[in-house]
Amino acid sequence: MIMLPILRQITKLPNRTFIAALLCAAILACQPAPDDGKKPVPKTSRTTPTLYYFTWSDYVGPELIEAFEKQHGVKVVVDTFSSNEELLAKLQSGATGYDVIVPSDFMAAIMMKLGLLAELDPALVPNARSIEDRLRGLPFDPEQRHAVPYLWGTVGIGYDSAIIPSPPDSWDVLWDPRYKGRISMLNDQREVLGAALRSIGASLNSRDPGEIARAKQKLIAQKPLVKTYTSDHYDQLLATGEVILAHGWGGPVARAMIHKPSIKYVVPREGGTIWADCLAVLKISPNKALAMKFVNYLLDRDVAVRTTTRLLFAHANREVKALVAPEIRNNPAVYAPEAVLDRLEWATDVGQAIRLYDRAWTELKLSALQPGETVTHLIPNLV
Repeated sequence: MIMLPILRQITKLPNRTFIAALLCAAILACQPAPDDGKKPVPKTSRTTPTLYYFTWSDYVGPELIEAFEKQHGVKVVVDTFSSNEELLAKLQSGATGYDVIVPSDFMAAIMMKLGLLAELDPALVPNARSIEDRLRGLPFDPEQRHAVPYLWGTVGIGYDSAIIPSPPDSWDVLWDPRYKGRISMLNDQREVLGAALRSIGASLNSRDPGEIARAKQKLIAQKPLVKTYTSDHYDQLLATGEVILAHGWGGPVARAMIHKPSIKYVVPREGGTIWADCLAVLKISPNKALAMKFVNYLLDRDVAVRTTTRLLFAHANREVKALVAPEIRNNPAVYAPEAVLDRLEWATDVGQAIRLYDRAWTELKLSALQPGETVTHLIPNLV
């Protein structure tokens, strides 16, 4: 999501420009932190056990947190992030005190390699046995020893069918000059580059320098058409009509549909991402047993049904789909049809090629079209 070289494994963005270095430093400096990066997160009570939960900005249901607190006689303190890169940046910068985190699949793989995740105790997480078959045996942790799938879904395009009556079947609709200023893209490095890679017929996990360079150039050409790069609140942008095309995760698009029924969701024919956000316990957690009980709680069937109903993300618990309302179960933005699943990829750790992604993302964020250049000039076969 955010461009940050130190956030991916142990790579660094080459210091070729002073501006790029300043941008990286500025992003890091501006990110809110639960502490000063060195001191432990302060405890809220000397007598009540406290669990520190670091999760996505829209994942927290206060009533579910309160129920866990009452059940176990503990306090849960919630802090949030808006990207996998931000999550890793906090941890690598020295933030301590967190117990449970929610990395996405590829980030869980990176964190495992860095030795950040504790091994889960199956006796304390029995609900992990309820994970649906599709989400078992994933490449990054096939035995679910360190990370358990929690919520999952797809990445596609939300669009307003009142203005675009024919479902767009290609990622290239996001490059259509007719919709200039009414397009939003995720503020997510892997997903944005992944969409561009799929649009040129490449894997979203490509390690080929030429393919990544082509995807970058295509995104630079698209930039003047984009209203905003955001991973937050694009459901509101769709619902209010500020954008009519939104690159994003299905859940927020499904939430926009509630407020504006003309909003629809599609995964382009070139394919896209299937993702799973996972529950994991940090190796440095001082409350590992309590943390694993919390993971188990979030995987509980009844808690899971309430979570999916609120967030409109598919839950990893295999019993949930049959128990949620039909309008949720049958919404392709929440539960992708089998035909769609067949053309999706999991984002994987791309190893040292992440340096190419980091550089491409930096150049995209710093880019502007040169005088006289147009979108169709840079991509002549666009229309």
